[in-house]
Amino acid sequence: MGEFCQHIGSLAMNQDNADALTPFALDLTLDEIRRRTEVVAALGPDWDPVAALRGEEEAYALLYSGLDAEQQRTYDMLVAAGVLPGEGPGRAPSH
Repeated sequence: MGEFCQHIGSLAMNQDNADALTPFALDLTLDEIRRRTEVVAALGPDWDPVAALRGEEEAYALLYSGLDAEQQRTYDMLVAAGVLPGEGPGRAPSH
């Protein structure tokens, strides 16, 4: 038994024994398709992606509305630095 453990340890530590290693790969494509199918099913038949996006845009506009002058300068500085997304499509920050 000790001989077996010593042999296994030497295989793990010796990179010259690459032929003794067994390649291992997993294809998760079917699992990802199943996951996405379940997400769409959970959203239900009444889910409207256009309405959801419109609601997000309205919430974003409301979040940054009514800023005082100092808050607006800070907001503009963060948008210019790419920390916050600016107006326009995508709304993703540049960093």
